[in-house]
Amino acid sequence: MAKRTRVQRPSPKSAEYSIEFASRGAAKGWDDLVSTIHNAMVDTWDFLTKTPQNVTPTNYPLKRPLANITRDGQQYARWQHKPTLGGSARIWFYVDGQTVWLEQVHTSHPNQTK
Repeated sequence: MAKRTRVQRPSPKSAEYSIEFASRGAAKGWDDLVSTIHNAMVDTWDFLTKTPQNVTPTNYPLKRPLANITRDGQQYARWQHKPTLGGSARIWFYVDGQTVWLEQVHTSHPNQTK
């Protein structure tokens, strides 16, 4: 019998988005959420790679003064994704082309949006 090796997910389809971290804090927050709400984060990954700009009860653009973010002289709409409908975790991201940039990943409700 062959040694068991986990099969890695293939590269995204051409219509899918890739996901990148825009900060070290976002990477740490992501890891923390994956370890605590794993299944919801798998669903989050699927959602963000397929339809990151669909407005839903758990995914929507933030409002002023948080509505926009400027990176490298470019302005982008800032979005918020809730991995679970009733939970307090929040993911702030922006989309540049086919890339979803995770700007901030909060394990609890950020003070800025309370």
